Amino acid sequence: MDVADKLSLSRIMRRSPPLPAVRVFEAIARCGTFTAAANELGMTQAAVSYQIKVLEERLGVSLFQRRGRRAVMTDAAARVAGQLSEAFDKIDAAFDELRGEETILRISASSTFTERWLARHIGSFQAENPEVDIRLDVSNRYVDFASEDVDVAIRWGSGDWPGLAKDRLFDLDFTPMCAPRLVDGMELPLPASAALAMRWINPQDHWWAAWLSDNGLAADGRLTQKGVMVDSQATEGLAALAGQGLAMLTPALWRGELKDGLLVAPFTGVSHQGEAYWLVYRPSQRRALRITRFRQWMLASFGSSTIEPADTARPGVR
Repeated sequence: MDVADKLSLSRIMRRSPPLPAVRVFEAIARCGTFTAAANELGMTQAAVSYQIKVLEERLGVSLFQRRGRRAVMTDAAARVAGQLSEAFDKIDAAFDELRGEETILRISASSTFTERWLARHIGSFQAENPEVDIRLDVSNRYVDFASEDVDVAIRWGSGDWPGLAKDRLFDLDFTPMCAPRLVDGMELPLPASAALAMRWINPQDHWWAAWLSDNGLAADGRLTQKGVMVDSQATEGLAALAGQGLAMLTPALWRGELKDGLLVAPFTGVSHQGEAYWLVYRPSQRRALRITRFRQWMLASFGSSTIEPADTARPGVR
């Protein structure tokens, strides 16, 4: 390398912003506040503010504007924040590979999906990919990919989650189901109006209002009546299996029980509100081998080929 090349390289290196300052900026953009970024990075808020000052002086532009006691990113800063997060994701992935953590797959899934499907089938994925070490977190809370150590999440919702890539697994249809003995001797399918005379599990579930409306019926006060309230569809289904009443369930999650005659769907009306189960992950990790293999396995399991790009709300729990 001659002298001219060395001088050129030196100029490039001098123009590059200090990495610690860039890291602080990315953390603020991700966490939303200087205080949250300071807590994540183990720094004082004064040190965080100083790093931003260093970065602004080096770049010659303002990254934040003061609005009262709040600091808000400028439009220019917001445009580059996402790119920096993706860059740090790639750096993290590279070091994961060096540490051997490229083979660790961290999955977050809701309790209903885990109990009704994933726990029964995840062993086959691990058998097909014995080098992958699976960490499964069963939780109904939202996952913040920006701050949590999660590779993929399985959640339900509309799919409107900015900045994340997602694959549709199956639509979240719903219809009342019950144990066969509750309709013993009745001619099936029943008219939808027959549901009004039967006991409901989770009567305040908003799906009841939607299903009744789709079938031209009014709730007539049933949605506010006293009843058994449960926190997940999995629990509702268990109550239905025990003969406790009608439960509003998703057929795709109870195929085995329907096939074996443990549950029946006594009405023809099946409703849908545009929601589905999704596999969600960071766009920057789409090509990570462990995630690629899990995506392919999940899509093959549900016969889905719908792969949604990242958008530019988070999923709820079912």
